[in-house]
Amino acid sequence: MAEAADFPGTTPSPARRWLRRTGALLAAAPLLAGLLQLSAPAAHAAAQDSVKDASGAGSVAVAVDSLTPGAPTADDTVTVSGTVTNNGKQAVTEAQVDLRVGSPLATRSAVDTTAGRSDELAGADAGAAVGGKYVAEFDRLTPGVAEPFSISVPVAALKLKADGVYPLSVSLSGETAARPWGQVLGVQRTFLPWHPEDAATPTRTTVLWPLISSVHMTAQTGSDEQQTPVFLDDDLAKEISPGGRLDQLVSLGKSLDVTWVIDPDLLASVDAMADRYNVQNGLDAPMAGTHQAIAKRWLAELQDAVQGKEVVALPFGDPDLASLAHDGTGVSGSLNQLKAATDVAATTVETVLHVTPSTDFAWPAEGAVDPSIVKVATSAGADKVIARSDSLRETNGLTYTPSAARPIGGGTTAVVADAALSTAFQGDLTRASTSTLAVQRFLAQSLALSLQTGKQRSIVVAPPRMPSASQAQAMAEAVTALQSGTWSQPQQLTAAASAKPDPAATTRVPAQSKYPTALRKQELPRSAFERMAATQAKLDNFELILTDESRVVTPFGRAINREMATSWRGRPTAARTFRKDVQTYLTTLTSQVKLIQKSETKLSGRSATIPVTVQNNLVQGVDHLVLRLTSTNATRLEIVGDDYSEQRVEVSGGHSTTVKFTTSANVNGKTSVVAQLYTEDGRQYGAPVRFDVRVTEITPTVMLVIGGGVLLLVLAGFRMYTQRKRAAAREAEEDARDGEEAPEEPGSPAVPGDLEADETGVRSGADDPVQPSDGTLDTAAESTDPSGTGERVDR
Repeated sequence: MAEAADFPGTTPSPARRWLRRTGALLAAAPLLAGLLQLSAPAAHAAAQDSVKDASGAGSVAVAVDSLTPGAPTADDTVTVSGTVTNNGKQAVTEAQVDLRVGSPLATRSAVDTTAGRSDELAGADAGAAVGGKYVAEFDRLTPGVAEPFSISVPVAALKLKADGVYPLSVSLSGETAARPWGQVLGVQRTFLPWHPEDAATPTRTTVLWPLISSVHMTAQTGSDEQQTPVFLDDDLAKEISPGGRLDQLVSLGKSLDVTWVIDPDLLASVDAMADRYNVQNGLDAPMAGTHQAIAKRWLAELQDAVQGKEVVALPFGDPDLASLAHDGTGVSGSLNQLKAATDVAATTVETVLHVTPSTDFAWPAEGAVDPSIVKVATSAGADKVIARSDSLRETNGLTYTPSAARPIGGGTTAVVADAALSTAFQGDLTRASTSTLAVQRFLAQSLALSLQTGKQRSIVVAPPRMPSASQAQAMAEAVTALQSGTWSQPQQLTAAASAKPDPAATTRVPAQSKYPTALRKQELPRSAFERMAATQAKLDNFELILTDESRVVTPFGRAINREMATSWRGRPTAARTFRKDVQTYLTTLTSQVKLIQKSETKLSGRSATIPVTVQNNLVQGVDHLVLRLTSTNATRLEIVGDDYSEQRVEVSGGHSTTVKFTTSANVNGKTSVVAQLYTEDGRQYGAPVRFDVRVTEITPTVMLVIGGGVLLLVLAGFRMYTQRKRAAAREAEEDARDGEEAPEEPGSPAVPGDLEADETGVRSGADDPVQPSDGTLDTAAESTDPSGTGERVDR
C-alpha cells in the first residue's frame, strides 16, 4: 500500500525495501483482527486511513509559483519556482523536490482531467523524474513552515519529443519518523506546452479585453451651471488609481494585441470625475471629490493604449440583455431603453477616447443565449452576438473545435467564444500558485486545440466581464506567452466574426428552457423594469415643461440605462436601492413646480376673482403649463368663460406667479374648487389643490349705502317736480293780471323809467308792449332740464 503512493521510476535501497515491508506487516496486523468485526468495505477504508496516518502521504503542500517560459522553445531553460509546506505533525527529513514529465496528452478533455487532480499523489501520467542535478534538497521540513525552491532545467534535459501538451509534476519526497524511508508526500501537476516550430496553419485567436465597471454615478447633479455630478462613492477612484483593477487592465492591455470591449458608462464616469464632482457621504449635502488628477491620468493612458487597436463599445451601462429578454419585454418602453443606450455609446467613446468604436456586437452575461436573448440583443441594431461554447454546444459530433463565427439566421452571427479558454481565469488568483496553474492550463488548452486539425480556424476568448487585478495579471501573462508562441496568431474580433463559418458547426440556438438556472436566478425581476418605466413616464412629463430639458433628460436617461446594468447580478439589494433613489430624486425635482395650498376663500357679492399661485423652485424656468380651475358645483359658483377657466402659466426659475380667475356666484354658501396644473398635451402635472369658496349674504353696510343712494335720488326728483309746478302756476297768475289792465295809448313809446321790477329786482319784459308787426306770442313748452346756475327758484 505504501508503494502505491510512490511515483513510477523510483528505486528504493534494499534496506528501505526491508523497512517498508516490515512496516506494511505491522500496519496490517490490526486489520486482521478487525476483519472479525467489520465488513469487508469498512475494513478496507480503515486500512487506508491507518496507512495514510502512518505514512504521512499528502502531508506536504507543493505550490508552483512560477514556470518560465510558459511555452518554451528548444533553446530555452525552464525554471520552476515555488514553495513546499509541511502540513503534517512530524518533521520531514531527507526531502527532495523533483520534476517529472509525463507523456503528451492527446485531447483537450485529457487536459481538463489532469487539471482536475492536480494535487493527487498517484497517477500513471506522472512520468519519470528528470533527476540528476535538477532537484532541490532539504535536510528538514519543519511542520507549518514554508520553504522556497527553484529548479532550472534545459529543455534538452526534459527529453520532449513530439509537439503536444506534456504533464509536468513537481513532487516532494522524504521521510518521517513514522515512515523512515523515501516516499512522495506532496505533488503539484501543471502543463508544459511544447511546440518549438512555427505551425503551418496557426490558430487565429481573438482575445477580448473588457473594460467594464459597476455603477458609480447617480442621477443627481448640482444646481450650478456645470451641473456638478454626484457619485455613489469613491470606489471608482480606487479602481483607476495606480495598482487598482482598472489601472492594471489599462497598463497590461496596452502592450497586448487584443480587442478592447468598453462600457461607455465607465468612460463617462471617469470623464466626469476629471472635473469637479461630489460624492455622497450619508449626510445632507455631498462632499467634494478630490481625485481629478487620477482620473485625468487614467484617461490619458487609456487614450494612448487604444490607439491603433480595435475598440468595441457596448450599449451605455452594459445592459443585462438576458434580464431584458426574460423579464423586460413585457413592460412598455423597455426595449426603447436599450435603443437609447446603444445610440449614445459610439458618441461617448468618440468624445472621450477619440477613436471610432464598433457597436455591432452584443454580449449577454456569461455568453449564455436563447432565442429571446438573441432577438433582444439585435433589436437595437447589433447583428453579432458574443456567445460561449458551453451555451451554444456542438451537436454534430465534431472531434475538433470549430471556428467562432456561426450564422444563426435573420442576418445574425453568433461569435462563439471557447468556454475552456474563456473560463481559465475565473476564481481567486491572488496566490501566485493558482495564477501560474491558470496560465499553464490556458496555454495547454490553446495548444491542444491547435493540434486537433490542420484546418485554419478562428477562436475567440471572452474572459470574465470584470476581471480582478490578479485575474488581469494572469490573463496578460497567458496572452503574452500565447502571442509570442508558435501555434497562434492574434486576430481582431471583427475579423473573427466575418471569417468563413465551419459548415459542420452547430447553428441552432438552444431553447429558453436550456438557459442555466444559476444565471436565471441572478436576473433583474419584472418589477425592476416596471419601476424603470414609471421613472421614464415621469421624466417624459417633466421634460415637457422645462425651458432647458437637457439638464434633466440627460442625467436621468443615463441613470435609467445604469439601472439595467449587468453588474447588478448577484447584488439585488443594491440594485433595488439604486432604482428607488433615482425615482425618488426625480419626484423631488418635479415637486419643485407646484401649486401653493389655499385656505378657505370668502367672496362678498355675486362676482369676484380668485387668485391661484404657482411656485417654481427649480434653477431653470418652466413653460408650456396650463392651470385649470374647476368648480365642483357650477350652479353655485361658476368660473366665468372658457377662456378664463384655463390659463397658460410661465414661471422663471426660483420665482412664483399668481393667476386670477373671474367667478360668478349664483347662490350664497360654500363651494369646493379644484386647481390643477396640466401640460399642454393635457396630462396632469403634480397634485391638485382643493379649497373652499364661501359666498356670503349682502352685508347691512352695503344695504345702507345702496338704500341711501336710492333715497337721495327720489328726493331730488320730487324737489324738481314741485319747483317746476310752482313756477308754472306763478306764470299763469301773472298772465291773468296783465289781461285786466288797459294800455294808456297804443303805439306810444316805452319809457325806461316806468318799468317795474319783479321780486328779484330784475326787470321783467312781460308788460312790454307788443309791436303790431310782432303778431301772436308763441310760448315754448316747459323745459324739464334743471335750473341753471344763479337761477332763482321759488319755494
